[in-house]
Amino acid sequence: MSLWDSALWLIRVSRPRFWTYVLGPFAVGLAAHRTLTPTSPGIFANPTALLWALYFTLPANLLIYGVNDIFDYETDVLNAKKRGYEAVVPPDDRKKLWAAILLTNLPFMPFALYLPTGAWLALFGFASLAFWYSAPPIRAKARPFIDAAFNFLYVCPGFIAYFLLGAKPFDISVLLAGWAWVMAMQLYSAVPDITADSESGIRTTATVLGLRNSLWLCLALYLAAALLSARATQFLSLPLGAIYLTLMLLSLRAGTEDGVMRLYRRFPLINALCGMALFFRAAL
Repeated sequence: MSLWDSALWLIRVSRPRFWTYVLGPFAVGLAAHRTLTPTSPGIFANPTALLWALYFTLPANLLIYGVNDIFDYETDVLNAKKRGYEAVVPPDDRKKLWAAILLTNLPFMPFALYLPTGAWLALFGFASLAFWYSAPPIRAKARPFIDAAFNFLYVCPGFIAYFLLGAKPFDISVLLAGWAWVMAMQLYSAVPDITADSESGIRTTATVLGLRNSLWLCLALYLAAALLSARATQFLSLPLGAIYLTLMLLSLRAGTEDGVMRLYRRFPLINALCGMALFFRAAL
């Protein structure tokens, strides 16, 4: 495999369509910091902010999805979603993927020593949750309900950015809203995998609840996220909540894993557009 082919392979493993799931919260966190610190309008061009924005592109996503693919081969080969839509990492490629994860992540770690305490703790939480979500002995993704809770890792980049240039007070309801949202995101993403996970013996929240109950729980979590974030997002809470509630109702009407998968293919775009709305609401 040429250097170019290796680079393309690593990018594919890192799921570029999902980069916004960590880079987006980081950008929203910067915007929220700027709202509280209007005398620092240059935060988006701050070298420290740009450095960590770079981290939440390939390196952070390679940590999340590369570790996932290393430990998920037995499930992935049974999963139709992995054929064409995502990557399957065979055992022979694990060593070079480990090397790539280390080579892209470790250069950022010395800079973590200079982060404020809140940002450092959020970064530690992100890296720990991302690794142990897939890796044994914890392997949270195979523990019903813990799998969804571990997706707090997607909230962490927002708090890294928020605390990046100094601690600021924050509303606990925003944290809870973000947590509810990412739990719904994880559970919805697991619905198309129910059959593959069940056949490989992996128990997840989705396999325990089944398709319809999982979608109803997603709906409840998205509703909770909209209500908890209403004070912070103001007028955006209603339309954004309505978008996700509609998506869950459409998924319930689809009624099958294949039907949900057809809707799920639009999920990253929906998340990106909603995240942009939150960003501009905070930044402007």
